Amino acid sequence: MKKKKRAYMMTARSAKAEATRSRICESVMQLYRERPIDAFTLEDIAVRAGTTVQTVLRGFKSKDNLIIEALDRFTKQGSEYLAGRPGGFMPTPSGDIGAAVTAIFDVYETIGNLVMRHLSNEERNPTLKPVLAQGRENHRAWVRGVFAPQLAACSGSVRTQLFNSLVVATDVYTWRILRRDQGLSRTGAETVVRSIITAVTERENSDDTLPVAELVGRRQPAA
Repeated sequence: MKKKKRAYMMTARSAKAEATRSRICESVMQLYRERPIDAFTLEDIAVRAGTTVQTVLRGFKSKDNLIIEALDRFTKQGSEYLAGRPGGFMPTPSGDIGAAVTAIFDVYETIGNLVMRHLSNEERNPTLKPVLAQGRENHRAWVRGVFAPQLAACSGSVRTQLFNSLVVATDVYTWRILRRDQGLSRTGAETVVRSIITAVTERENSDDTLPVAELVGRRQPAA
């Protein structure tokens, strides 16, 4: 009987701890919908979660660790976390290049620096690999959905080449190069990305039969 009671108490404590942990992570995502990550503190998170900063630190050790886990939960549960945030991954009209670029920049302007920091630590910190791998897959899925009409206009290797071009054009590294390395304004950087996407998706010849991606592929020397 004592063993059963002890096991029940341990299970109850474990469930309570997990509920608190989930509530803290959800509070992070709620705050993220409202403001950039750098604009809210551990105290803000604790207050939103109905707990203390000490509890947050005891469970996650640092704000960065907390953000990693919150994002991990986000990637596992899907982009519905962003559904209520204007300019998030959802909703973005399928085929609308301008809306797609604005949406992805909304995300990168908020968490881009954090993502880049995690990417730079990926090899040194194996625990980041599953999170980043899921993030990459989420990005590819987003590209397939948002640019579905453009992708549907071609097939085979041309479609694959166009898909890869769109993934690169909307990748966080592209954002980093334009916004951080080149020092472009957000408007300027978005204009460049829209131009790239338009260039690789529009038809090049007068009868609208050969997309740029196909022509570029044909001009490449044989391997």
